[in-house]
Amino acid sequence: LGQLSTPYALENGGWGSVFLLVGLGFICTYTSHVLGKCLDKNPKSESFADIGENAFGRKGRVLTATFIYIEIFMALVSYTISLHDNLITVLSGTQIKLPGVPNLHTSQLITVVAVLIALPSLWLRDLSSISFLSSGGILMSLVIFISVVCTAAFGSVEANHSIPFLHVKNIPAISGLYIYSYAGHFVFPNLYKAMKDPSKFTKVSIVSFAACTLLYTALAFLGAKMFGPEVNPQITLSLPRHHFITKIALWATVLTPMTKYGLEFAPFAIQLENNLPDSLSSRMKLIIRGFVGSIILLVILSLALSVPYFEHVLSLTGS
Repeated sequence: LGQLSTPYALENGGWGSVFLLVGLGFICTYTSHVLGKCLDKNPKSESFADIGENAFGRKGRVLTATFIYIEIFMALVSYTISLHDNLITVLSGTQIKLPGVPNLHTSQLITVVAVLIALPSLWLRDLSSISFLSSGGILMSLVIFISVVCTAAFGSVEANHSIPFLHVKNIPAISGLYIYSYAGHFVFPNLYKAMKDPSKFTKVSIVSFAACTLLYTALAFLGAKMFGPEVNPQITLSLPRHHFITKIALWATVLTPMTKYGLEFAPFAIQLENNLPDSLSSRMKLIIRGFVGSIILLVILSLALSVPYFEHVLSLTGS
């Protein structure tokens, strides 16, 4: 989701704000490395909440867990808003009505169906399966980037807008968008524990954050140069509607959230299972995990459809 909003953030913050984007990339790479060291130092730690308790006691655990769960919830809301916004565009003109549900618009109905399709991913327990599914999101991110490059390269939109140097008053708002681009930390403890060789965690972090920073920076400049002040908070919604390349980018943006729900939900699900009584069978724990996840996702769906302000939700979550 971060790459969708970086052109909007750069245009509103000025090209000088790219130093903030790159700087945050360095900071998050370092904190990811430190996180790995914390988990390595205390093998019993499995989550951010455990690290919070090791550092600050019971209060640290409660405070850390609260922030992590709020971030997970808001991230899932952001994914669902993005899913809805892009479905509206990609299926514009389509009309669907359900008998007995007259107040549900076509876009909302299709979003509900898309979320229900993604729902089974919340029942997955094996992180390797979840990460395999989530890797589809990496492919979709590259498709979106290539689509924007092709739109500029083949003359559909000329990249001739000038980008202001700096809008200081906008920095607080766009810093939230920039930091959200790197906000994967809450799932890192689970990934660290699931790695075959955790000693390579720092190397993985460096490669991942370097790739993300390059991708975000390139897309931010390209999108801002192409659309200037008219750039949409989601770059895919600024692309020319009639082009085939745009349709590919829109579908990629629709599919990305559907591959991410399971991974984003994993920290909460794993903590939930750990807190259940040992007397419960694995099957019962799975049922409780899936049921709770399904209820939470339906609440998230309702919130996303009623508060469809993508850039504000993203910026607030990042902040």
